[in-house]
Amino acid sequence: MSPENQEPEVSQLLLTCFGTHSCSSIDEQVHLLDCSYQEDPCICIKKKVHILNSAAPPKPATSFAHFGFDEQLMHQIRKSEYTQPTPIQCQGVPIALGGRDMIGIAKTGSGKTAAFIWPMLVHIMDQKELEQGEGPIAVIVCPTRELCQQIHSECKRFGKVYGLRSVAVYGGGSMWEQAKALQEGAEIVVCTPGRLIDHVKKKATSLQRVTYLVFDEADRMFDMGFEYQVRSIASHVRPDRQTLLFSATFRKKIEKLARDILVDPIRVVQGDIGEANEDVTQIVEVLQTGQEKWGWLTRRLVEFTSAGSVLIFVTKKTNCEELATNLNQEGYSLGLLHGDMDQSERNKVIADFKKKNLPVLVATDVAARGLDIPSIRTVVNYDVARDIDTHTHRIGRTGRAGEKGVAYTLLTTKDTSFAGDLVRNLEGANQSVSRELMDLAMQVKQ
Repeated sequence: MSPENQEPEVSQLLLTCFGTHSCSSIDEQVHLLDCSYQEDPCICIKKKVHILNSAAPPKPATSFAHFGFDEQLMHQIRKSEYTQPTPIQCQGVPIALGGRDMIGIAKTGSGKTAAFIWPMLVHIMDQKELEQGEGPIAVIVCPTRELCQQIHSECKRFGKVYGLRSVAVYGGGSMWEQAKALQEGAEIVVCTPGRLIDHVKKKATSLQRVTYLVFDEADRMFDMGFEYQVRSIASHVRPDRQTLLFSATFRKKIEKLARDILVDPIRVVQGDIGEANEDVTQIVEVLQTGQEKWGWLTRRLVEFTSAGSVLIFVTKKTNCEELATNLNQEGYSLGLLHGDMDQSERNKVIADFKKKNLPVLVATDVAARGLDIPSIRTVVNYDVARDIDTHTHRIGRTGRAGEKGVAYTLLTTKDTSFAGDLVRNLEGANQSVSRELMDLAMQVKQ
């Protein structure tokens, strides 16, 4: 059977495993999921993760044992310091292992990357081996270079146990080096949409063998103007593929995309759609003028850095450079990240920040997506985000994977239009709303 006509298989062993395990018998995991010992773990997970648009979703798993992974993969998972699956993994992994299309709506830091990587490895191992000149079996499409590199790193970490190869292709990297890696062959390609299309056009790779397709942070790709490229990629992959789409928000454009490129998907929602991360304590400071922000920051920054890494967001490159220069003059060691930097500069700054060589990073929204650094304890929105979705993703850089974090947002009296959205955001995450913020939000209605 030719690769074009070969049906993607699903591990029957894993499907059988899900059918035979009883969620209520795995009570050792209950406390790890913040539920009482008396409560059924499946009920506990269903309180955290909601299933929409599906008559018969698979039962959620409550421990790694339920996933049915072999010892090779489990050893690597344990080695990577995973102690128990997150709610999105508990429900998402069984769905993906079952071969179903899925829409995952989850807050940042929820563990969604592993939720599509682990089933992807099982899927790939169930397929016929790649032959010379064939393209990948799995393609993961994401919006930014940074996120592409991070997902690629995770694919290599877990894929190496099976000898699977991953290639990352993204704008800003060498076309020649990427093409060479693609032509040498890889089961997994992690990419930004435009660069993948460039390589397909130049015949550096083919999408004929792709049976597992992931779109991560789809809302961000739409914000960046990649809708046409996303649809083009989906249209050039065989129709009997399995497709997974992940997004932090579920706006109408994303819903329409899902209807167009997915088949009878199960929608998994962790919390309310578009809600902020409850693991992040949000504190809003209402100041009279923009000049007061500098004094506020310099008074607090020593305290922030003593707690862990600090990420400061500004809206424009010029503001970013100005703030970084001023902080340098005050004696702070920091990194700078904005869209006009070349890739090698960006990589070095991110690496130094990850290693804690730089305690502070000042960044534009280019870093709001895909920056996965557990040591970030404080986010400061020095300038407010352009919209509430961007704000949600900004603050999601802290409080990741169950860790706690604090996000400060500095508003001035000019930010009345944003204040109303911020009030709703805080209320949705069970955060307190100060009288000053409420007064500012009410001004826009007068």
